[in-house]
Amino acid sequence: MASLPPSCMRCMLVVALLVMAMVTRPAAAKLLFDQVELTWGEYHSFFYMDGDEDTLALCLDEANGSGFASKESYLFGRFDIDIKLVANNSAGTVTTLYLMPEDVPWEYHDEVDLEFLGNVTGEPYTLHTNVLANGKGGREQQFRLWFDPTEDFHTYSIVWNPKHITILVDGVPIRDYKNDKPGKKPFPTWQHMRLHGTIWNADQWATQGGRIKTDWTQAPFFAYYRNLRVTPCVPSAGVPWCGAEPAESTRFEEGMDAAALQRSRDKHLLYDYCRDLKRYKDTELPKECTQG
Repeated sequence: MASLPPSCMRCMLVVALLVMAMVTRPAAAKLLFDQVELTWGEYHSFFYMDGDEDTLALCLDEANGSGFASKESYLFGRFDIDIKLVANNSAGTVTTLYLMPEDVPWEYHDEVDLEFLGNVTGEPYTLHTNVLANGKGGREQQFRLWFDPTEDFHTYSIVWNPKHITILVDGVPIRDYKNDKPGKKPFPTWQHMRLHGTIWNADQWATQGGRIKTDWTQAPFFAYYRNLRVTPCVPSAGVPWCGAEPAESTRFEEGMDAAALQRSRDKHLLYDYCRDLKRYKDTELPKECTQG
């Protein structure tokens, strides 16, 4: 029988430790290990216990990246997860968090993307966001994080309901993509989606437009995920599910801090496709940019 590579042996040991931890962990607490599955690069990524928290370390080396997906799929909800990004020279690397459906033709493909673009040591990360609906994206907005996301874990959130896709960082809203014209504006409303996280090499574009390449002498690169919380969408009293919420309902406006959203955008927004007149100099702006 052939011997297992060290990375596989390490993963088996970590799984054994997690099983032991689950025996003593309170029944109400959820392990990330139980909520997600590794989808690629599983031989060099691993779970481990950090105090009471089980953490997933996703690995990128010159041969391969890695990724996970939630075991469950969801139609609307709030998704919170804590992430610590690649430290030091992360140029060329991209760490992600996104919602995506399973096995649908591209013309029906929906997606909500957060991509953390690495940089050279000492330079800040850029958070690149996008919303795809019916196979079409191009709705990019970029933000400069106001802290070092490599020093500790921070919470990144996606709130998705029939009226809004809101992205928050440590509870602060930074982007709100509205479905204020149902049926007339591209918006994900009918497909169950799984939550994904990945780390991969994109040095052809990720850092300073691709001018800075990945330094593989710094590999392997690790990004860390833990504490996934999924909160199902709750409709108004008497409404069976969020998709049946009446058009006149203000249910999905509750909790939206418009002033906080505007402050964070004033301070941290780097790029907005709706303001990119050079990009659309030969065509009209997308409808959502001019019609709410």
